[in-house]
Amino acid sequence: MASERPASASRAWDGLKPALSEWTLDAVSSMGFSKMTPVQASTIPLFMGNKDVVVEAVTGSGKTLAFLIPLVERLLRLDDPIKKHHVGAIIISPTRELATQIHSVLVSLLGFHGPSAAALKAMSTPEEEDDMEIDLPAPFFPSKTLKVVPQLLLGGTTTPAQDLSTFLKHSPNLLIATPGRLLELLTSPHVHCPQSSFEALVLDEADRLLDLGFKDELQKILSRLPKQRRTGLFSASVSEAVDQLIRVGLRNPVRVAVRVRSTTGGAEKRTPNSLQMRYLLTPPDAKLPILASLLKSVSPAPQKSILYLSTCAAVDYFQHILPLLLPGVALIPLHGKHPPAVRNKNFARFAKSVEPTALLTTDVAARGLDIPAVDLVVQIDPPSDPKAFIHRCGRAGRAGRRGLAVLFLQPGREEDYVSFLAVRDTPVSLLEAPVVQVGDAEMSAATETIRTAVLADRALHDKAQRAFVSWVQAYRKHQASSIFRIEGQDWEALGRGWGLLKIPRMPEIKGWEGDRGLGVEVDWENYRYKDKAREAHRVEEAAKRAAGEGVVRKRKEDKGAWSGKREAVKEKEVRRERKRVRREEEAMKTMTVEELAEKRELERMIERVRRETKGIEEEEWNGLDD
Repeated sequence: MASERPASASRAWDGLKPALSEWTLDAVSSMGFSKMTPVQASTIPLFMGNKDVVVEAVTGSGKTLAFLIPLVERLLRLDDPIKKHHVGAIIISPTRELATQIHSVLVSLLGFHGPSAAALKAMSTPEEEDDMEIDLPAPFFPSKTLKVVPQLLLGGTTTPAQDLSTFLKHSPNLLIATPGRLLELLTSPHVHCPQSSFEALVLDEADRLLDLGFKDELQKILSRLPKQRRTGLFSASVSEAVDQLIRVGLRNPVRVAVRVRSTTGGAEKRTPNSLQMRYLLTPPDAKLPILASLLKSVSPAPQKSILYLSTCAAVDYFQHILPLLLPGVALIPLHGKHPPAVRNKNFARFAKSVEPTALLTTDVAARGLDIPAVDLVVQIDPPSDPKAFIHRCGRAGRAGRRGLAVLFLQPGREEDYVSFLAVRDTPVSLLEAPVVQVGDAEMSAATETIRTAVLADRALHDKAQRAFVSWVQAYRKHQASSIFRIEGQDWEALGRGWGLLKIPRMPEIKGWEGDRGLGVEVDWENYRYKDKAREAHRVEEAAKRAAGEGVVRKRKEDKGAWSGKREAVKEKEVRRERKRVRREEEAMKTMTVEELAEKRELERMIERVRRETKGIEEEEWNGLDD
């Protein structure tokens, strides 16, 4: 790989060499970008030229425009328009949300280029036309006019057949896609990426692409593209896996590494100086009251906040609870198990909101998304994967805007997470201003508010139980397992913090001698669902149990004494073992000396692993009880 490229000294848009088009200068000025970020100043000249680039930069550093502008400029400087049904450039993104956002930024940029804007207008739906706000300078352009026509390819929103139909109808020359749907389109004989047409490939959030298991898809995509192309790889970090991808997919790339020094002149940081990263020590039953106090105390009041939880089930539960504790803040849920249409709708609602709004989400919204004006990020649950921490924080403080990211930690062992992050060049300090404090009265009031809502609808109790179990499982699987240990948790405080009516039966509470009922009196027989159909079903099932029908229905047919069945099972296992031994003996007769040696070595390794893991068994969760 070529040597690292330092950031360009001049960051004026009109000072770039090669120079940008006039319409591009007008576009970036109108979009509010008075000067380039360091990553843009370093990357754009290289990528507009004939260099492959590997760009490693802190989150919120402007990577999206750093590859969109060179791609568009390259496509509009060709000698002839790209042929029909030929592709000129591809951008690959790891998630639907990030791909949608890249497409949105590109549409905004192309709105300043008349021919491209006209093409976008022709292929948009009436609803999209209202959102795009494209002002066409001329009603008609000759067919030979160079233009950029993008197509967004997302799994789950359209079918592959619909994507192909759109491609054939409008002949887009720039594809923005997630890997799976892109590969499906490229396998069509009607889609062409020849050397004569294809200009450049961009892999955005490359480390995330590999983390999500897209390695095989990426290799197949690369095999379908011409080797003589420009390739840009953009990532917040370059791991060993990403290095392998670089060696396979790029040709002698220039590496652009943009670092940020702390304001005190200390070590390099992985986040911009405009972002403050802080933590608060919060007992389990104080988290939600402290969250409410934090939102009230931050000045100026945050217009957009992102609240991170560890599981989808927790989002499903707290989306009903937090509005009771955060008056005046609109709450929008978003997680990976939402249908694509719901995810897109909720993400758009949050991005376009003009009132104080909080996005309640999981790590699905932790990477790459450039949501305008996010002032505050609160990690109610620390991420299971420590690598996600920096990306969560990076949703605030983007493009020079001031932002605050706050991490909630329980007092005690979890405080070691601060040192854990410091070792990874991600220092966080205690939040001292604004002062956020809550007393026993606020904590008790919050618990009572939640439980009142839960008692009003049994469906909310069911959600709470599922969410709590999922949280426990996520906590137990935390990668920093020496810090986040489920043993020794204050289950009663956790139950109060979640507003539970009781602690669900789980393997993790085996041996705990506390009160699973948390001191709450509930008439379980008359605890009702608000939904009439669910309530009718509950009453019907309760009547069956009372009459003994439930026991009969669940009992399996008696097929004889258990002892007899055990003997039959043992005899079957013996016969199976005899057959296995005979097959192995027959196979060994045909083996060479080397093969026999390898087989014995493998058997020794298996036996050693079996001895090491002997006696380690995972207890099985028996489900939620009533």
